[in-house]
Amino acid sequence: MNPHRPPASGLARRRVLQAAAAVAALARTHAAAQGNAAPAAGSAQAGPGAGGTAGLPPLAAFFGPPSLSGAALSPDGRAVAARVAGRGDGEHAVLVVLDLQTMQPTVVASFKDSGVARFAWVNERRLVFDVESDQSGPGLFAVDRDGKESRQLVETVRAFVQAGNASASRELPWNTRLLRVVGTPGSDEVYVIRPEEVSAEKIDYFKLLRLNTRSGRAVEVDTPLNAFDWTFDTEGRLRLVTTVRGARVAVHLAPAGGGTDRWKVVAEFPRFAPEAIQPRHVDAEGRIYVEAVHADKAALFTLDPATGKLSAQPVLASPGFDLHPEFLTDGARLLGWRYTVDAEVTQWLDPKLEALQAAVDGALKATVNRLQLPRQGDSPWVLVEAFSDRQPQLALAYHRETKRFTRLGNERPGIEPRAMGSSDFVRIRARDGLEIPAYLTLPAGKEKKLLPLVVLVHGGPWVRGSSWRWQAEVQFLASRGYAVLQPEFRGSTGFGQRHFRAGFKQWGRAMQDDLADAAQWAIAQGVADPARIAIAGASYGGYATLMGLVRNPELFRCGVSWVGVTDPALLYSVSWSDTTRDAKRHTLPELLGDPVADAAMLREASALTHAAKIRQPLLLAYGERDERVPLVHGERLREALRPHNRDVEWVVYEKEGHGWWYAATRLDFWGRVERFLARHLAAR
Repeated sequence: MNPHRPPASGLARRRVLQAAAAVAALARTHAAAQGNAAPAAGSAQAGPGAGGTAGLPPLAAFFGPPSLSGAALSPDGRAVAARVAGRGDGEHAVLVVLDLQTMQPTVVASFKDSGVARFAWVNERRLVFDVESDQSGPGLFAVDRDGKESRQLVETVRAFVQAGNASASRELPWNTRLLRVVGTPGSDEVYVIRPEEVSAEKIDYFKLLRLNTRSGRAVEVDTPLNAFDWTFDTEGRLRLVTTVRGARVAVHLAPAGGGTDRWKVVAEFPRFAPEAIQPRHVDAEGRIYVEAVHADKAALFTLDPATGKLSAQPVLASPGFDLHPEFLTDGARLLGWRYTVDAEVTQWLDPKLEALQAAVDGALKATVNRLQLPRQGDSPWVLVEAFSDRQPQLALAYHRETKRFTRLGNERPGIEPRAMGSSDFVRIRARDGLEIPAYLTLPAGKEKKLLPLVVLVHGGPWVRGSSWRWQAEVQFLASRGYAVLQPEFRGSTGFGQRHFRAGFKQWGRAMQDDLADAAQWAIAQGVADPARIAIAGASYGGYATLMGLVRNPELFRCGVSWVGVTDPALLYSVSWSDTTRDAKRHTLPELLGDPVADAAMLREASALTHAAKIRQPLLLAYGERDERVPLVHGERLREALRPHNRDVEWVVYEKEGHGWWYAATRLDFWGRVERFLARHLAAR
């Protein structure tokens, strides 16, 4: 089985070839031959954008509301649903369904004071969706693909969002969330979850409900207590539940036949233990697929429910990356996997689909091409989502019989791909020998030597920061002439257990060294001008920005920190934070440090402790409503900087929380960043 591979030019593209080729695909027993390969594709009617723009692309092209996003093919393959920018400023997205036979669009949901957020096809006729608003809960709504039979299923915090017709029965409480659709043909049902305890102590005791999107009737599904993850079979039945109590995690199995006392513990382990497993999929034959560690990296195995043992060899593994695959099915058969190494890869088990992927890739050579297939029926249409480091996501319909594309929309039509920077995946050796993965983006049309550099630090920090695709912040900076380096410092996920665990209790220490070492690498490569380097980031990235200015004043000329932590100890002590006591008791002490036993270490890792050392220009931005990193973080640092640093730009966005919700905020903030960097990274 040959994995689909992204374009093969540049370091990132070459490395993704190597990584994909090295993936150990040991799943031949799971693949069934489906006949001869599809004929080669003909010429594309539409593809990645072309044409030039005069001057620099404006801020709104990067940070305004997306024109089209979230496109999804209906189960019968005859319609596409998508979020489309609404009228006026486009702030509130509407839900549109496009009939692929007539190419006629229908707006099926729109609201005055909020936009459509997540949505999914329930079946070939019906959709379910929630809304985004800073003044309400997301709610849950359902509507037919022709815009009729709309119904509100879950209330919002405030009742200004209303469905098209009033529900005859009471909606579920506002904190009910969509988990997944049942997914069986003709079913109008979805699964939703609701926590029974939402307190400063913890968010727990999730109730799982099976909800009919037409009648509004909800039936509770039996699950073990303290569940936080649910895995279903191809018939939409709950088969595995993962629970957490204190510091212990357990995986419970329900036999397909059900019955009393049916939950059986098949695995139990401490949080963050190397032997942890994560259930992912149950196929039509009852095979259970789980993620577990293999040779330091997360890989895919099968699990024997009788013994609780993993298969002797992984089904899917990579020597360089954790694999967290999406399972591609037609509702019954497993057709393939989609996963990310340094770029996204699709690996089909069906030869016909492998040939189809090759045909689309042959026509659209410059992009990664994600296929969505009909789950039922004989529709010839395939939805293609195409993207690259330079190309924002495109939605195209591909007709398998005519071999022609129809362009449906572009996430960012104001972006000219040829004016964007190119991104490559690299690995940098840290001072202690650990390899630090990173993405380096260089501006288009520039001499690639002695450029001003922005070290852009991801938040989390215990997440993966990036992959090979278009990113608004990165490409905006590149469009203004900056090289952008995004290190996946130790503690980041996606690169193995050793890399992740090397970041435990390393805030302001080895995690910070990785960022300085990455900047020094860029200097040694001749890419970065050593006198013109900035550090920037949000949340943890904002914290790392401050500590970069503290620890490496000779390296970083200025910093941009937004919604940034300033003192790790405040994550334990601020009572109006949304960090629960359970997280403060069982998660943060292991990852960040114990507030009592490690108090001295946390004090040393505080930007507040070392505020007198921050003398470089600094842009600080916060959301007044932020509950993850409350405003007190920024206020205390601002006061500590006031006596000795007069070059601090301070901004608070009144309506914002932990990140920038409104397009107006994004435009204002990134305009400030543009002016700030132009002042302080100018050539001397």
